[in-house]
Amino acid sequence: MTGFGDRPGIFPMCPANPASHAGGMNTDTVNAEHAIDDADAAALRRPYAGRMVAGVAEGLARYFGVDPTIVRIAFVVLTVVGGAGIPLYLTGLLLIPSEGSDQSVAGALIESLQSRSR
Repeated sequence: MTGFGDRPGIFPMCPANPASHAGGMNTDTVNAEHAIDDADAAALRRPYAGRMVAGVAEGLARYFGVDPTIVRIAFVVLTVVGGAGIPLYLTGLLLIPSEGSDQSVAGALIESLQSRSR
């Protein structure tokens, strides 16, 4: 009789037949063009469409894949509870580049200050 208790210490979870495996894992199936498109879509930007004030909440919502209303409510709650919502929003405004731009407001300001000092 072949069962689970016929030999001590042996508990076959799967058959030991190597032919049952499909083969080695192939990790070269990613399309390079598709990966570049995903990187562009996942870039953190302040979009023009859907903004209420400066687009910080909309950009963060798109980046993290959540509803923009949740991000806006989080900013309001942080403002009311501890006052951190406004500084965080302003930080996002300075550091997150606008849609169609590669440079943030803070980056442009630093670059202009550096060009003046030369």
